[in-house]
Amino acid sequence: MSQTIDKPVQEVVGPHGERLTKDNLPPRDTSRWVARRKAEVVAAVNGGLLSVPEACERYALSLEELVSWQRAVDRDGMPGLRVSKVQQNRDKHERANRRLRA
Repeated sequence: MSQTIDKPVQEVVGPHGERLTKDNLPPRDTSRWVARRKAEVVAAVNGGLLSVPEACERYALSLEELVSWQRAVDRDGMPGLRVSKVQQNRDKHERANRRLRA
């Protein structure tokens, strides 16, 4: 019986079809998170280039923040990561919750 050893992922396809490696991901000290950079981190995690704990540590993100980025990409693609879209979704969910409580 032969065993296969998974080779670590060296590159993944980014949100615009570009090749992403650990060397060309957003810098560790990124403080301005535009949609493209968030999408690159999500692609790196989803593609196995970075693990969730590695991404959270590398970018000083909470697990909740990273998961919210993944959820936004799953729901609305890269446009879902725009700050205006995040605010629209937050407002929509707050209105729905108020109706449920009323």
